[in-house]
Amino acid sequence: MNSMILFIAQGFGTGRVPKAPGTVGTLPGVFLFWLMADLPLWWYLGITLVLFALGVWICELAARQLGRDDPPSVVWDEIVGYLIAMIAAPSGWEWMVVGFMLFRLFDIWKPWPIRWIDRRVHGGMGIMLDDVLAGIAAAAVLHLLAWGLLHLDWLPVLG
Repeated sequence: MNSMILFIAQGFGTGRVPKAPGTVGTLPGVFLFWLMADLPLWWYLGITLVLFALGVWICELAARQLGRDDPPSVVWDEIVGYLIAMIAAPSGWEWMVVGFMLFRLFDIWKPWPIRWIDRRVHGGMGIMLDDVLAGIAAAAVLHLLAWGLLHLDWLPVLG
């Protein structure tokens, strides 16, 4: 059971890569989003919420098993964070890539309050929560970009 939880927490093995485990570990989230993209919004939100709740437990157990507060190989939080970044995102592979880049930017950069949460909340909730906030920030920027592209007349130069 412990090895199965660790395998899931480590993004089905993707978090075990030696370089950029968070970035590589987000890729299962891209695949999962691709599978979920056409679901009704309420189903998408429900599944994402369940994956978050499971993630708190899974990440807590994996961190204890690895003997670290937030092991780099534990990437379940990145998977869920990406799904949050893609809530109600425009369709198309381009938006999947933009969402991926924005999520990774906010997850790595950790602007306030993400950094504050990352330093003060520990355990499974702490592992998950900073990525939830990075996902929310990425979703906000993604939606602003999409809105801006649909309403280019707001730019005086292009108007």
